[in-house]
Amino acid sequence: MSLDLSNYELLWPAELLASEGERILRASDRTSDSSWVDRATCLITEALAGTTAVADFEELPDRDAPTDDPWSSTTPGLGSRAGMAKRQWFTELVNRAGELRQAATPRPYWPQRRGRGLSHDGSTPRDTRRDFARLVGEFEDKGYLVEVFGEECVDDNSELPDAAEVIDRRLGIPDLWPLTPETWDEDTFYGLIEVFHDLVSRPRMRRYHSYSGCGWHHSEFHNGPARILYRWKVNQLLRSAGIEYELATEGEDLGRLVAVTDDARSSLVHRALNESAPNITARVRHAIALFRGRDTTVESKRSAIVTLAGILEERRALLKDKLGKDEGALFEIANRYDLRHRKADQRGDYDEAFLDWIFWWYLGTVELTNRLVASRTAD
Repeated sequence: MSLDLSNYELLWPAELLASEGERILRASDRTSDSSWVDRATCLITEALAGTTAVADFEELPDRDAPTDDPWSSTTPGLGSRAGMAKRQWFTELVNRAGELRQAATPRPYWPQRRGRGLSHDGSTPRDTRRDFARLVGEFEDKGYLVEVFGEECVDDNSELPDAAEVIDRRLGIPDLWPLTPETWDEDTFYGLIEVFHDLVSRPRMRRYHSYSGCGWHHSEFHNGPARILYRWKVNQLLRSAGIEYELATEGEDLGRLVAVTDDARSSLVHRALNESAPNITARVRHAIALFRGRDTTVESKRSAIVTLAGILEERRALLKDKLGKDEGALFEIANRYDLRHRKADQRGDYDEAFLDWIFWWYLGTVELTNRLVASRTAD
């Protein structure tokens, strides 16, 4: 089978579609339960724009054509005579997820081209707050908040959790549900962004309850893929609004707003977080979280630098072996300026930008020593 992907557009990161699809296929290999088709349909509905892909999948036969082969009705993972065509189609879609194009944002309409509809309140556009509320509404409609907020059913009179109280317990601000973006100050807006990161959970199964038009009911929740998707969508929203924060995708501050950096520094952070030795990983994570948090201060930046300097101190012998007497230059700034020892004769009258330079220099040096340690181990 060779799919024509030209009519399909992604609403998700390609990697997330691939990972969730592979999970469905692995599960179907271990059981004769044909419910994998329902899970696959749910995934396609969410991850691809429009109804074209779902319609193509549903048009494929649910059962294989009759055959004289006595083994054909017990193909592993497909259930009793479940559709091989569906599995082949879905497998190819998953394997070729990286070829799918992202759903395009519509070109600007007349009001946007004329510069209207862009009112601002402080440093955060009001439109961005409304867009975020709509985004949360989309997650809610797809069942991503059912695990924490519950779900109404005409056959179940149980009392649902109070959504406003759920948010209040986490954020300490009452009456934030239903969402009313026109009432938020900036701290509330940013706080809600972080709270909903921790609340969303993707339902991997759904069933339609037709009685009295009850609607979809969701189950099999998992917060991992939900949070990946949430971070991706929220970061797109913040980036398009020109807001210089994003939700951290890894590290101690995962799911918290951090300052945006350029691609090279983001790559450095990724390597430092993922390639550090176990004995320093926790300190590297903590230093990065101290430095890049939205609420970071001069003192927290100093603490981050001191943490990295401590790691380099432990590796001083390695640095001296590679750099000779020049290794002392790495520590001169930390020792002579108002960073580590905080002595009266140390210099402290420097701009905060100087702290930024030292931090990135030291983090890059930690990453360098990681590679030196790795090469020594390989030898």
